Amino acid sequence: MEIKQQLRLSQQLVMTPQLQQAIRLLQLSRLELIEEVRKELDNNPMLSDEEPDGRTREPGEVRTVTEAGIEDPGVYYKTADQKVRERATREVDWEKFLENRTLQQPPQSSRGGFEELPPIEQNLTKPGSLQEHLLWQLQMSDFTDVERRFAELVIGNLDEKGYLDLAGVERPDGTRTPDLTIEDLAEEAGLHPDDAPLVLEMIQNFDPIGVAARDLRECLFIQARAAGYEENDPVMEIIKNHLHHLEKHNYQAIAREMKIPLEEVYEAAKEIQSFESRPARNFTDQDDRTIGITPDVYVIKDGDDFVVLDNDRGMQRLFINEALTKRLMKDPSAKEFVGEKLRNAQWLIRAIEQRRKTIIRVAECIIEKQREFFEKGVSYLKPMILRDVAEAVGMHESTISRVTTNKYMHTPQGLFELKYFFNSSIRRVANEDIASESVKQAIKKLIDEEDKSNPISDQQIVEMLEKTEGIKIARRTVAKYRELLGILASSKRKRLF
Repeated sequence: MEIKQQLRLSQQLVMTPQLQQAIRLLQLSRLELIEEVRKELDNNPMLSDEEPDGRTREPGEVRTVTEAGIEDPGVYYKTADQKVRERATREVDWEKFLENRTLQQPPQSSRGGFEELPPIEQNLTKPGSLQEHLLWQLQMSDFTDVERRFAELVIGNLDEKGYLDLAGVERPDGTRTPDLTIEDLAEEAGLHPDDAPLVLEMIQNFDPIGVAARDLRECLFIQARAAGYEENDPVMEIIKNHLHHLEKHNYQAIAREMKIPLEEVYEAAKEIQSFESRPARNFTDQDDRTIGITPDVYVIKDGDDFVVLDNDRGMQRLFINEALTKRLMKDPSAKEFVGEKLRNAQWLIRAIEQRRKTIIRVAECIIEKQREFFEKGVSYLKPMILRDVAEAVGMHESTISRVTTNKYMHTPQGLFELKYFFNSSIRRVANEDIASESVKQAIKKLIDEEDKSNPISDQQIVEMLEKTEGIKIARRTVAKYRELLGILASSKRKRLF
């Protein structure tokens, strides 16, 4: 053990704040980027969204880009001599910078003629939520003030299915609040507990029938009673006592326990299937139709080639606030402040521009590798991983992952997230490998074309895929893909009536 000095030469990547900002901007979605630009406009007085008059870029102006795909934190250089001089000094001559005005204009981006598209919200109407629909009926009903308060509590405790959910909620410390009862709601509203079931029954007969039920059995029972069925009817009996057999299509057990003909069980089951198991099915707090996804890039076919156009619609163009900067530069005490804000403004403008260029480069690489998909459809999607694109564009896989997250591409085949094009490969017999997404679509197509009275099993799908498509996969893989597609098993897809 001894104490001594050693001289060691090593290389390491230093994550400067500017580089961290560039990486963070790269992974932001379009809406997040717009919000980030707005924040920077509010925080940095050197930034402006108004273009200076008469601003043009010098022909000799170039930019440097690092190997990581992020533009060099230096300024634009016109000549090699200026580049050497700039590196030799730490302080930027901002007065000369303002005179030359060489850093204020990001390169022109092609809009592609999409400015005329109307906002999506102008073409859609928003349907009311279930709570709004029920509260409107409550206003039209002859309830007392106390009963109305109780009804509002009931409506406020409905879950996404339209059922009354009075279960306790989990606290931040891991404990749960106690479960509530309708008597607890009545006490909070000032209603007598004996009147709570009657008011709840009135709410359950609102449109849609069966809303505010506490479980599936009560929901179906309310609808059956509203349809005019008596207590001794087979429909009511099956709902009350044999719902577990009905879920498994075990009609023989129902007929044996109820001691009625099997035909009557079929008729009762057919009627029960016509009832709504989710009263809130046609209502939603979030209108899916108004969730408009604005693509980051458009892919348009021009002759035999596919052209990538970036979509800058809705994006604020950033410039240096020259007028304010000139005024502040007259104050010597503000020079340091102005210099820092100008550097931040430059970095933000360049990082946004580099983000745009990187997305376009990745999109062009995807088009090159998935050309058959863009021409013929999903069934021609090829296996592709992040490394394939990373090697083609000369970037790291982590950069490609950030670029493809929450970025969307509008293609002749539809709107897709960039991550959609990255699929694992599935072996084919005597053919090139196929993408897993194509296998999912092949499974979906087979199930869509099946005989609903005699649906095909997972094992049959395995055999059909190998015979028709040359795709050899295991039965458990078919089951996994079927579950990802939201398709039930063959026993539950069988249509009996």
